[in-house]
Amino acid sequence: MKLSVIIPCLNAADTISLQLEALAKQEWSEPWEVIIADNGSCDQTVAIAQNYQERLPKLQIVDASSKSGAAHARNVGASVAKGEALVFCDADDEVAPGWVAAMGEALSKYDLVGGRNEHWKLNEPWLVKIYGCQEGDGIFMNHPYLPLQSGCNLGVKRSLHEAIGGFDENIFILDDVDYSWRLQQVGIKPHEVKDALVHYRFRNSIIGICRRAWDMGRQEALLYKKHRSMGMPQLMSWKSFVRTAVMFPLRFLLLKVRNKVSLTQCLMDLAWRGGQLRGCIKYGYLPF
Repeated sequence: MKLSVIIPCLNAADTISLQLEALAKQEWSEPWEVIIADNGSCDQTVAIAQNYQERLPKLQIVDASSKSGAAHARNVGASVAKGEALVFCDADDEVAPGWVAAMGEALSKYDLVGGRNEHWKLNEPWLVKIYGCQEGDGIFMNHPYLPLQSGCNLGVKRSLHEAIGGFDENIFILDDVDYSWRLQQVGIKPHEVKDALVHYRFRNSIIGICRRAWDMGRQEALLYKKHRSMGMPQLMSWKSFVRTAVMFPLRFLLLKVRNKVSLTQCLMDLAWRGGQLRGCIKYGYLPF
């Protein structure tokens, strides 16, 4: 088996059929498989996935419910994979035509790869504008520490996954960033595959967006604490918390908040900084 596509999922009944439909239409000359790693769904996720076993004859569905988190589900999926290379995507996105072939061919040449994400197909316009990613994105090469990769469109040689011990299951969000950084720390450079396109789905409500921003901020403190000892520069400052607290009311007073997009951006920034502060307290990370 050349390639294993691993999809962690939890209560993805509303979206997983779109992803599996897209995978069922993929074509590649080499052998490949799909592994659904279910993290304890209590909806119809597993039943829907089972309906695709005829169209995807090399589809496995494995129980990954013994521990919460995408990291655990990805590790369980990787543990039963037969592929020489592993590719990760998510149950709420949609891979574009040619994605499997592009990732598979890239992994025959490179050890660590990432595709590009497109945001217009699965999201309302106001959501895309909030994140300022109208042109799409891929591997973020300009991070002051190491390039950032997302687990929704990431591929790696199986031997390297095993060498670093897989995903850190103590990190519930940003485990994919930590994973990519640990691979880079042992000398593996990421390569962007422009033809491996994924249609990415954002949270579609203001509450959902803010909740995710809070969770990411909280986990950032844990991630930064872990990597500080590995040479990561100081990226979180107490000044940023003060600045956010001051600027939040000023945005309203100065009429900077004029529509749904600017309101959500303001609330998302506040939630993110609040999550960072909570994470600093919880994980003992000093932002100075």
